[in-house]
Amino acid sequence: MRNAALMLGVIGGIIGMFVGFFSWGYTEVVDKVGEIDGVATQVENIGLVRFGALGGPLLAIAGGAMARARALWGGILMSVSAVLMYSAFGFGIFTMFPIAFVGLGGLLALLAGKPDEEKSHF
Repeated sequence: MRNAALMLGVIGGIIGMFVGFFSWGYTEVVDKVGEIDGVATQVENIGLVRFGALGGPLLAIAGGAMARARALWGGILMSVSAVLMYSAFGFGIFTMFPIAFVGLGGLLALLAGKPDEEKSHF
Protein backbone atom coordinates (compact mmCIF):
# COMPACT_ATOMS: atom_id res chain seq x y z
CA MET A 1 0.00 0.00 0.00
CA ARG A 2 2.89 2.36 0.63
CA ASN A 3 4.22 1.89 -2.90
CA ALA A 4 0.78 2.56 -4.35
CA ALA A 5 0.50 5.69 -2.20
CA LEU A 6 3.93 6.83 -3.41
CA MET A 7 3.00 6.39 -7.07
CA LEU A 8 -0.45 7.95 -6.75
CA GLY A 9 0.93 10.96 -4.87
CA VAL A 10 3.72 11.64 -7.33
CA ILE A 11 1.59 11.10 -10.45
CA GLY A 12 -1.27 13.15 -9.01
CA GLY A 13 1.16 15.91 -8.09
CA ILE A 14 2.63 16.01 -11.59
CA ILE A 15 -0.81 16.19 -13.18
CA GLY A 16 -1.73 18.83 -10.59
CA MET A 17 1.30 20.87 -11.67
CA PHE A 18 -0.17 21.20 -15.16
CA VAL A 19 -3.49 22.37 -13.71
CA GLY A 20 -1.56 24.76 -11.46
CA PHE A 21 0.49 26.18 -14.33
CA PHE A 22 -2.66 26.86 -16.32
CA SER A 23 -4.55 28.34 -13.36
CA TRP A 24 -1.73 30.65 -12.31
CA GLY A 25 -1.16 31.70 -15.93
CA TYR A 26 -4.86 32.34 -16.47
CA THR A 27 -5.10 34.64 -13.45
CA GLU A 28 -1.94 36.47 -14.54
CA VAL A 29 -3.14 36.97 -18.13
CA VAL A 30 -6.52 38.29 -16.99
CA ASP A 31 -4.70 40.67 -14.62
CA LYS A 32 -2.46 42.01 -17.40
CA VAL A 33 -4.87 42.02 -20.36
CA GLY A 34 -8.13 42.57 -18.53
CA GLU A 35 -11.43 40.74 -18.63
CA ILE A 36 -12.95 39.88 -22.00
CA ASP A 37 -16.75 39.65 -21.93
CA GLY A 38 -17.91 36.10 -22.50
CA VAL A 39 -14.36 34.74 -22.87
CA ALA A 40 -12.21 35.43 -19.81
CA THR A 41 -13.28 36.73 -16.42
CA GLN A 42 -11.16 36.90 -13.29
CA VAL A 43 -11.68 34.31 -10.57
CA GLU A 44 -13.17 35.42 -7.24
CA ASN A 45 -10.22 34.52 -5.00
CA ILE A 46 -6.94 34.94 -6.87
CA GLY A 47 -4.85 34.23 -3.77
CA LEU A 48 -6.53 30.88 -3.12
CA VAL A 49 -6.12 29.78 -6.75
CA ARG A 50 -2.46 30.73 -6.79
CA PHE A 51 -1.80 29.14 -3.40
CA GLY A 52 -3.53 25.95 -4.59
CA ALA A 53 -1.58 26.03 -7.85
CA LEU A 54 1.73 26.01 -5.98
CA GLY A 55 0.91 24.30 -2.69
CA GLY A 56 -1.33 21.49 -3.89
CA PRO A 57 1.12 19.74 -6.23
CA LEU A 58 4.03 20.49 -3.90
CA LEU A 59 2.33 18.79 -0.95
CA ALA A 60 1.23 15.88 -3.16
CA ILE A 61 4.73 15.15 -4.45
CA ALA A 62 6.32 15.61 -1.02
CA GLY A 63 3.69 13.39 0.61
CA GLY A 64 4.09 10.73 -2.06
CA ALA A 65 7.87 10.81 -1.71
CA MET A 66 7.70 10.21 2.03
CA ALA A 67 4.86 7.66 1.90
CA ARG A 68 7.21 4.66 2.03
CA ALA A 69 9.31 5.81 4.95
CA ARG A 70 6.77 7.85 6.91
CA ALA A 71 3.31 6.78 5.80
CA LEU A 72 1.42 8.84 8.38
CA TRP A 73 3.11 12.12 7.45
CA GLY A 74 2.87 11.35 3.74
CA GLY A 75 -0.81 10.50 4.07
CA ILE A 76 -1.53 13.71 5.93
CA LEU A 77 0.31 15.80 3.33
CA MET A 78 -1.48 14.11 0.44
CA SER A 79 -4.87 14.50 2.13
CA VAL A 80 -4.24 18.21 2.72
CA SER A 81 -3.14 18.50 -0.91
CA ALA A 82 -6.35 16.92 -2.19
CA VAL A 83 -8.48 19.26 -0.06
CA LEU A 84 -6.42 22.27 -1.16
CA MET A 85 -6.72 21.42 -4.86
CA TYR A 86 -10.46 20.83 -4.48
CA SER A 87 -11.02 24.14 -2.71
CA ALA A 88 -8.82 26.09 -5.14
CA PHE A 89 -9.90 24.57 -8.46
CA GLY A 90 -13.15 22.74 -7.79
CA PHE A 91 -13.93 19.31 -9.20
CA GLY A 92 -14.06 19.18 -12.97
CA ILE A 93 -12.79 17.36 -16.01
CA PHE A 94 -9.20 18.58 -15.62
CA THR A 95 -9.01 18.30 -11.84
CA MET A 96 -10.72 14.98 -11.20
CA PHE A 97 -7.63 12.84 -11.75
CA PRO A 98 -5.14 14.80 -9.64
CA ILE A 99 -7.64 15.15 -6.80
CA ALA A 100 -8.66 11.49 -6.97
CA PHE A 101 -5.08 10.19 -7.28
CA VAL A 102 -3.78 12.29 -4.40
CA GLY A 103 -6.82 11.62 -2.23
CA LEU A 104 -6.60 7.86 -2.76
CA GLY A 105 -2.84 7.95 -2.19
CA GLY A 106 -3.36 9.80 1.08
CA LEU A 107 -5.99 7.30 2.18
CA LEU A 108 -3.76 4.32 1.32
CA ALA A 109 -0.83 5.85 3.17
CA LEU A 110 -2.97 6.47 6.25
CA LEU A 111 -4.28 2.90 6.15
CA ALA A 112 -0.86 1.28 5.61
CA GLY A 113 -0.69 -1.77 7.88
CA LYS A 114 2.98 -1.73 8.85
CA PRO A 115 3.65 0.90 11.52
CA ASP A 116 6.28 3.55 10.92
CA GLU A 117 9.77 2.75 12.10
CA GLU A 118 10.74 4.18 15.47
CA LYS A 119 13.83 6.28 14.84
CA SER A 120 15.04 9.79 15.46
CA HIS A 121 14.35 12.50 12.92
CA PHE A 122 17.83 13.94 13.12
